[in-house]
Amino acid sequence: MTETKTEENNTLLSLESAPVNRLFGALPDLKAHLIFWSLAIGGLLLDLWSKKAAFDWLSREQSQNVSIIDGFLRFIIALNDGAAFSTFSGKAYLLTAISVVALMVVFGVFLFSGTQYRSIHIALGLFTGGICGNLYDRIFNDGLVRDFIDVYYRDKHWPTFNVADSLLCIGVGLLIVSTFLTEKPSQKHAQQHK
Repeated sequence: MTETKTEENNTLLSLESAPVNRLFGALPDLKAHLIFWSLAIGGLLLDLWSKKAAFDWLSREQSQNVSIIDGFLRFIIALNDGAAFSTFSGKAYLLTAISVVALMVVFGVFLFSGTQYRSIHIALGLFTGGICGNLYDRIFNDGLVRDFIDVYYRDKHWPTFNVADSLLCIGVGLLIVSTFLTEKPSQKHAQQHK
């Protein structure tokens, strides 16, 4: 009797979700949501905390920079009114709009990413944390993003960045690596029929 009810419930659940799955593919499961939201919220909090801590520390030191590793890494106070490498400098409204659109795209990709590609869920969570961290600064810091990590060698400096920028770069790297390592369903299907 209980087996029949369980089978009926399973059949009902699969029938109810069948149109959705046919239309969009499998929606992310609970584990995917846990991964995505943990990384997104954790990344955002880490970014905001690190910016506040670094700027407070540098202000107390009464110095615009503090060496962390001599000749390689220092923390400095830098306010960026542009995007990466100071592109679109002074266009805070445009950059805010682009961030909001990017956030919606990331949410859409996540919702229709399915359940099997955990590396994509991780990358999208990192993207969300990074986008939100810099978006927060653009909205609540007069369009200026707080950057404080300065990597350099002699007089050559990489553009100053923050934790949100790092999350975005790690997410991109993970997506690139997972693209090469993940077998596409069409390739898998073709191999099975050989």
